[in-house]
Amino acid sequence: MINRSILYNECFTRDRIGAHHIESFNKFVREGLQDVVNEFGKIDTAIEGLYVKLGNIRIGRPIFREADGAITDLYPMDCRIRGISYSAPLYLEMTLLDNEEIVDKGDVEIGYMPIMLRSDYCNLHNLTDEEIIKSGEDPNDLGGYFIINGTERVLMTLEDLSPNKIFLGQDESDNGTVDYAEVISQKKGYRSRVIVENDKKSVLNIKSPFLPKKENLITFIRALGIETDEEIVNLISNSPEVAKVVLENFDESMAKDKDEAIDEIGKKLAPGQPKEYRIKRVEYVLDRVLPHLEDDRIKKAFFLGKMAELSIKLSLGEKIVDDKDHYSNKRLKLVGDLLEDLFRVSFSRLLKDIKYQLEKTKTRGRDLRLSTIIRSDILSDRIFHSMSTGNWVGNRSGVSQLLDRTNYISSISHLRRVLSPLTRSQPHFEARDLHGTHWGRICPTETPEGPNCGLVKNLAEGAVISIGITEEEEVGLKGLLDTLGIEPISYSNIYNRGKDKYVVSLNGSTIGFSSDPL
Repeated sequence: MINRSILYNECFTRDRIGAHHIESFNKFVREGLQDVVNEFGKIDTAIEGLYVKLGNIRIGRPIFREADGAITDLYPMDCRIRGISYSAPLYLEMTLLDNEEIVDKGDVEIGYMPIMLRSDYCNLHNLTDEEIIKSGEDPNDLGGYFIINGTERVLMTLEDLSPNKIFLGQDESDNGTVDYAEVISQKKGYRSRVIVENDKKSVLNIKSPFLPKKENLITFIRALGIETDEEIVNLISNSPEVAKVVLENFDESMAKDKDEAIDEIGKKLAPGQPKEYRIKRVEYVLDRVLPHLEDDRIKKAFFLGKMAELSIKLSLGEKIVDDKDHYSNKRLKLVGDLLEDLFRVSFSRLLKDIKYQLEKTKTRGRDLRLSTIIRSDILSDRIFHSMSTGNWVGNRSGVSQLLDRTNYISSISHLRRVLSPLTRSQPHFEARDLHGTHWGRICPTETPEGPNCGLVKNLAEGAVISIGITEEEEVGLKGLLDTLGIEPISYSNIYNRGKDKYVVSLNGSTIGFSSDPL
């Protein structure tokens, strides 16, 4: 007979109910904060030789500074009674240099970060039940929420399409059917939607937020550095049927080489401007499009070629439209992801203020001291404003909500809620319906009535949310693939690849080819 108690103890316990929130917050503090700091690296100023080098960031324990200057340990019940926020100070290692001479150095307090209850950084962590009761808390409380200005607030789990993954679709109109391949390219908090469409005349175009209107795909690929017709055909596909469609597109492109392609795109980006400025604008667009591939233009050209091939195969009936409601095409943004986006914007605002204060102090001939230059309230105010109002970066609202304390079950339900980004005013019948892939992941019955029906979901009791790998783990995985005979992607490999070579991708980025995928 099957011993089901093992399964029950693993999934249906109090510790597992809000574990995804706590684990995500711990990962954000442990790795996410430092990742954001490393993105910036240093603060450059307009004064030559004057800059600030950024080092390690760390978080302290939740404390409160009294009116008389005394510092006391802070516990959640104190915050509820006194109407204050449960938070801890952030300390950043900074080095101020002037012409490579160290002017000031040290760990400087840059602001406060809200602390999640029952996380590793909460003062209740590792306390016994008796000690938790003495601090005024319930040992059976789940944690996984914050206390902002005395009120309990929980960050919602947001449902979103998988980034860096190509989706196929069709647009029906009076002018005919347009087949397209789209991708939401994402890198370190920055997102950009790119669409390669194959219209009713079989003309390939690319659409991006950086382009004022759709651009011919062949011209865009030439601008990326793939110039000859033969190279472009081989880049897109080895299929004769697909190659025939691509060859028909060369007549639509006026550019015959890279320079002509850049000039043609530049005339649309900056009409009437000098040639040097137009080239600069085009180079900016080429570097920013498909941000998950960074500055590798060969990989970008190959990725766009792959999108073009899929859209053509969709027109030829060799591919079908992707089901965006399938849960393999979804990703959930947890507390850690949301806080990392918020911290990135807040930290950027702080660095701009530090730069301004440095330049002003240096110009007036005053002593340069980090402790007097940094205004920690800039970072804290931005974070706590979003936490208290629910208005998040990216024009999202309702991300932070008051924790439902009607009863114990309602609190559990609120902690496991999942929000869809779709607008409530539109029908979205397919998105609201139950999907076969919801089984075991999404509760089939718990959803509100009215306009939120089917768009506000709840995780099933046995659902477990995995967390993505770190950049260090990704580098290690790429190194492992290299030892297995993966040929790195390069200009020669793309041009000379045959039908026996298979593309190897990791998180949407093509890393090479393999002749033996098994």
